[in-house]
Parts: sequence; structure tokens; C-alpha cells
Amino acid sequence: MTFQDLGIDQDIVEALEAKGITSPFPIQEQAIPLALTGQDIIGQAKTGTGKTFGFGLPLIQSLGFEPELGAKALVVVPTRELAIQVAEDLALATANRPTKVATIVGGRAFEGQIADIEAGAQIIVGTPGRIIDLSKQKKLDLSNIRFMVLDEADEMLDLGFLPDVERLFALTPDGRQTMLFSATMPGAIVSLARKYQNRPVHIRVNDPDEGHTKADIKQFIYRAHSLDKDEVVGRILQAEGRGKTVIFCRTKRQAGKVAEELVDRGFNASALHGDMSQEAREKSMAAFRSGKKDILVATEVAARGIDVDDVTHVINYTVPEDEKNYLHRTGRTGRAGRTGIAVTFVDWEDLTRWKHINEALELGVPEPVETYSSSPHLFEDLNIAAGTKGRIKATDPNRVKPSNDRGPAGRGGSGGRSGSGRDGGRRDGGQNRGQGRSDKPRSEGSKSSDAAPKVERTPRPEGERNRQRRRTRGGSDA
Repeated sequence: MTFQDLGIDQDIVEALEAKGITSPFPIQEQAIPLALTGQDIIGQAKTGTGKTFGFGLPLIQSLGFEPELGAKALVVVPTRELAIQVAEDLALATANRPTKVATIVGGRAFEGQIADIEAGAQIIVGTPGRIIDLSKQKKLDLSNIRFMVLDEADEMLDLGFLPDVERLFALTPDGRQTMLFSATMPGAIVSLARKYQNRPVHIRVNDPDEGHTKADIKQFIYRAHSLDKDEVVGRILQAEGRGKTVIFCRTKRQAGKVAEELVDRGFNASALHGDMSQEAREKSMAAFRSGKKDILVATEVAARGIDVDDVTHVINYTVPEDEKNYLHRTGRTGRAGRTGIAVTFVDWEDLTRWKHINEALELGVPEPVETYSSSPHLFEDLNIAAGTKGRIKATDPNRVKPSNDRGPAGRGGSGGRSGSGRDGGRRDGGQNRGQGRSDKPRSEGSKSSDAAPKVERTPRPEGERNRQRRRTRGGSDA
């Protein structure tokens, strides 16, 4: 089966082939022919299964070879990072025709986005908050929208965007073609479909035999200890076949500290969290996608919707809040037909939370095995060479603390309605991270700030590492 077999125009097929994309995924095989007929669609498939081209190629083709200038198609996504990614994919497919794609997200200057709109962009990809802002300013006219897509609709509703989504529906014509894509199908999604779609066809491509989690992801659950966690992570990162890796942390502060620790150990890591400016977040993601950085340490909210096909490992540094977040996290690997490995650390105080996740997903691991960096089963499970340590270079006593590309937070750096989403997680700062050496654990407190405080370092002998403590005020945990 080829894209041409599905009815896609030759110029689009050639644009895809130039990037090595030749064979459609199952969701594309089912969605594309229906979408080309103008049918409203509910597409259900797990993340990483090719939904973007499933709606994007029919949308581009339906606009025509030389579409009239002005917004004709609206693609709404829950996060800034996903908007940028979807826009890039659509721009790739339009390489051989004059169709223009505009990315409308918070954290960027209005001027450039307004300029793209005024230049006649036919496809608008953006987050709800910024799209509504530009509509209110009369800079973005949605009255001629012919195609509307909600991508990752379940995540959008999880982040509290339902009122914004309903407002966007109200701003667009009733006769539009509406496509809704989601990994899950909760009641709120069904209600949206009934209210705003016209007799939609429900496409579902999940394997009925794979259960709640993707069958091509190997999952390992360890009861880890805070003083040893970083050493365990360092050894996992040297496993045979380890490629791009996403490490999830509960708070912004924790993500910054873990990224710093891994850089100190010699790994090519960067952070992604809400205390970074939008420019810094985009830079971090671009480096990860391109392979300049092969480890991304991220918070839940910041990483929602990240679609990088070649992630081999996901490490949950802390237990997710619930089974839904567990699926979101582990779904970053095992994408596009590949296999993946997901490792979850369960702290002592999180055992109850883990048991709830285990029961909900029927994982069969009610009691995670107690695991240390020296545990033989760790090396065997993850294919780590005997004798591997969690550090690949000695500590440079004169090393300057990396900034993790952190920029000003404010509205441009932390999400909210402008696009990166709201944090539905805890505000307790999470579990202390261990140092795997002689460092003393440090408590984040019941309401720790995530904006990793700046710490001055002074040269010290090899092996010594004392950290200065700063008292910070409480903040968001995204």
C-alpha cells in the first residue's frame, strides 16, 4: 500500500518520498480515503501511530493545488511543542505547492504570527489560547474555515481547554469538515463529537490484543532508593542499543536538577520544563529531535504531545500521577512500528499510587522489585554490560553549572492558555533525587519552587560535591 494508492496527489507523494516516507500507517490507510470524501471523522489511535498525516494529507489536498489566500483550515493542538511539530510535518507535505502553514502559539511575539496570517497562510496550526487571542484582535478571521481538526483531543481536555475548544467551534462555520483525533475516547470527547460533528465515522486502529499499553514496549518497574537513583539512571543510559531517551520528572525543579546531574556525569542531556522561555524550549526540542542531544529530561506537561519516532527508552524518575499519565509517558517510546523500553522508579512513599496504576492497567506488578545500581537483575533486564558505572567522565572541579537553557518564565515560558497547558499534577516537589555518591539527600519540601535556584559553585577536590541550599517560594509544578 502506498499513499498514491490512497488517492494522494503525486506532488504530495513526491514531497513525502523526498523525506523517506513511502508507506502509510494503519490509521492513515483508514482515515485518508474517508477524509478525502469530506466525511467527519473520529480517529482513535495511540500516540506515535501517524495521526498527523492521517488528517493532514487529505486537508492539504482538499485545499487544492493553488488555494485561495487566507485561513481555510484550522488544526488545534494542546501544546506549543506539538503545534510546532505538526506545522513542520504539514509544511513538509506542501513542499511542492504554494500552500502556506502558520504556527500560532503563545510564548512567541505576535508580530511574526500576524505577518504569516496577513501573508495569506491557508493552514493555521496552533494552541487554543493564542488562536482566540488573535481572533479577538481581529487579526485572524475564522469565518472561512472549511476544515477543522482537533489533534490529541483527550490531552486538550485534560489540560482544561474545553471552554476554549467550544469557543473555537462557535467561531467557525457550521458546514466545515471536522476531524477529531485522540488516543483515548472519554465521555467528554464523545460529547464533543455529538455536539459539533455531522454523523462522524469512528476509526479505531488499536490492536485488540495489546491491552491497555502498547505491546511493543517492554516495561520494568523498580522500587528504587533516592540516594541511588542517579547512579541507576547513569547505568541504564549505557545499556546496549540505547538511543534517544526521555526522562520524566514530577516538577520543573527536579527536571532541572536531574539534567544538571547527568551533564555532570558526562551525558548529553538537556531539560524541558515550564520555567524555560519558549525560545529555549524550542531549542531544547530541536536539539533532541536532531540528535545533538540524546537525553531529554522533562516534566509531564512540557512533554505532552512530543512526537519523536526514534525514542528507545523512557525513564519515569518519579511515579506518574495516575494510569493515564503513565500511558502518556510510556507512549513516547515504541512509536512508528518500533520497539521501546519503559523503566519506572517507585519510591517508598509512592507504593500506594503505583498499586492503583498497576490495577487500572492490569500490569501484574503490584510489588516492584527492590533495585539498586548493583543489582544483577538491573544489568540483565536492560542489557547493561557488567562493570558499567553511572558516570562516563570524572567531575571537572572547575565546571560551571549548566543553565539548562532556562529563560524567563512568565506567560511566555510556562503555558496556561497561551498553549503549553495547565499542570494537573501535585505541588509537593516530588521525591528527593539521590546522588549515587556521598551527597546528602535534600528535601524539596511540601511546596517547593520548580524554578531551579541559581547556585554558585567553587572549585573543589575530585569526589567532593557540596550543594548550597536556597529557600524558595512555592510555585507551579509544570
